[in-house]
Amino acid sequence: MRYHIGNHTEKDLITLYARMLKPRMIEEKMLILLRQGKISKWFSGIGQEAISVGVTSALKKDEYVLPMHRNLGVFTTRKVPLDRLFSQWQGKASGFTNGRDRSFHFGSQEHRIVGMISHLGPQLGVADGIALADLLRKKKRVTAVFTGEGATSEGDFHEALNVASVWKLPVLFCIENNGYGLSTPVNEQYNCEHLADRAKGYGMESRIIDGNNILEVYEKVSELCKAIRKRPRPVLLEFKTFRMRGHEEASGTKYVPKKLMEEWAQKDPIANFENFLLEKNILNSAKIESLKEEISQEIEENLKLAIDEAAVSFDETKELDDVFKEFVYQEVNPLEKKENIRFVDAISKGLYQSMQEHDNLVIVGQDIAEYGGVFKITEGFTKDFGRSRVRNTPICESAIVSAAMGLSINGMKAVVEMQFADFVSSGFNPIVNYLAKVHYRWGQNADVVIRMPCGGGVGAGPFHSQTNEAWFSKTPGLKVVYPAFPDDAKGLLATAINDPNPVLFFEHKGLYRSVYGDVPTDYYTLPFGKANLIREGDAISIVTYGAGVHWALETLEKHPEIDADLIDFRTLVPMDVEAVYASVKKTGKLIILQEDTMFGGVASDIAAMVMENCFEHLDAPVKRVASLDTPVPFAKNLEENFLPRKRFEQAILELLAY
Repeated sequence: MRYHIGNHTEKDLITLYARMLKPRMIEEKMLILLRQGKISKWFSGIGQEAISVGVTSALKKDEYVLPMHRNLGVFTTRKVPLDRLFSQWQGKASGFTNGRDRSFHFGSQEHRIVGMISHLGPQLGVADGIALADLLRKKKRVTAVFTGEGATSEGDFHEALNVASVWKLPVLFCIENNGYGLSTPVNEQYNCEHLADRAKGYGMESRIIDGNNILEVYEKVSELCKAIRKRPRPVLLEFKTFRMRGHEEASGTKYVPKKLMEEWAQKDPIANFENFLLEKNILNSAKIESLKEEISQEIEENLKLAIDEAAVSFDETKELDDVFKEFVYQEVNPLEKKENIRFVDAISKGLYQSMQEHDNLVIVGQDIAEYGGVFKITEGFTKDFGRSRVRNTPICESAIVSAAMGLSINGMKAVVEMQFADFVSSGFNPIVNYLAKVHYRWGQNADVVIRMPCGGGVGAGPFHSQTNEAWFSKTPGLKVVYPAFPDDAKGLLATAINDPNPVLFFEHKGLYRSVYGDVPTDYYTLPFGKANLIREGDAISIVTYGAGVHWALETLEKHPEIDADLIDFRTLVPMDVEAVYASVKKTGKLIILQEDTMFGGVASDIAAMVMENCFEHLDAPVKRVASLDTPVPFAKNLEENFLPRKRFEQAILELLAY
């Protein structure tokens, strides 16, 4: 292996050597602890230390790095305290996740490290968002994100590279090509000679680097970082290396040819660099032993702290409280001036005023810039806020949701417009596995609102008509808002954007241009978790939300004899279930109306909660009314009979007669 010393001082070279040695020695200790049952799992990076150490050493301390589970050298180079790392791996409270996640599934804002999730792809999009925040604030910084050659087959990889290229984001995409994705060799994963060649398809630069040569890694990455800080752009790096142990220790390496293992063993990054430094008289055996003794002592001292720490204790209140970042609602009351506007106008005006309130708010979505979005919500926004804050995106929902997460990590707010709520399925993974879980896992909030134009009744068929709130209301860590009136929509949208937690904001497109209301002209907020009692009565309780509110009102207007409480939830998470209990205790009968299909919908949980908490107050079974358990049909007659609008009238009359 050839090394080029260049302008490096002896101190620089010894520092790089020591930085590789430390994670190697920690790993060797962890493998012993694994066999002793003191840690549960280990993903080895032995033989790949030069990449983690070289890349991290080339970055500035305030530049973010997003490692994988073989990048221990990132954490040690950034001087993450070893006692906290060891506690993290043992699932203890002094770790970074309070025992809630394992190994390297965490981040640390203090160290500008953002850890991975097991679904490998999203962190590439997260890096895009972090870099975008730097770009918008004119901070000349680089973001480095790691992935393995296996994860380059995921759609998120392609989406993230495409977005980074189109937006000219300062991201280093670092592929550690170590030969195998668990047991699958590279020739069964992709059919090109070099993964770096893929950069051409995205119009970006690429480099192939010997991932076992610490000086080559450090020098080439340092050179690129300096260039990218001057002229922001993404670069794809392919580090050629090899995984010397199993995917994780339990899987072993029997599937790897012995000759191949022997060849790569000769390329060990630490042994080769050590021999080079010895040959150049930069190191000697005494210095090496001194370094090893120093590192060993640090490991043992910090390991004792972690082992002596008590097991993490369970506190149900704390567990539940940590799902969301604390949000202290600030009520902003509107002035008396109002205007009669459509639902769609209320959304647009609310979003516009929030852009004025928050100069760190960015809106992203398909066709939302000059075109104004398919529903014209953001029409004219680019004129007042510029294309940097009102950004058209490629058709890649997953990468864009992940980028919104990255914006939040780097101190900004994001509103993502799903062109139709149905399309959120293409961005489902980062929503339910990243945004929803990140605060519970390591205390990082996801300051993201995802706008969801939804609902049927407009003849749009199975893929433009769903109301899929139940996909998200059952996922801990997400807030779900579903207004029925223009004034609620505007005030709740302002609150959603103020809230530092992820919010799914459902907007029924059938209401956009059919429902009018008197809406305050200035900026104001409305609280989450407070239902609206629209009508009061003693005979029956009607609970609904979204378009269901208007269907219920139609029925009540047709049957003025029905003496009913009509409750509009407005927000599903948090849910004002106490308002339901109070009503049911008064009326003794409950009917729940939802547009979503019946099985597994919100109505089922409401019915169950009422049965558990108000059973003795009920004079009849709880009744659910919902759409048929089929996809949403296109033809008018089919869709009208699919929706519960007509069935609701018959159902409430039957329940009243019970």
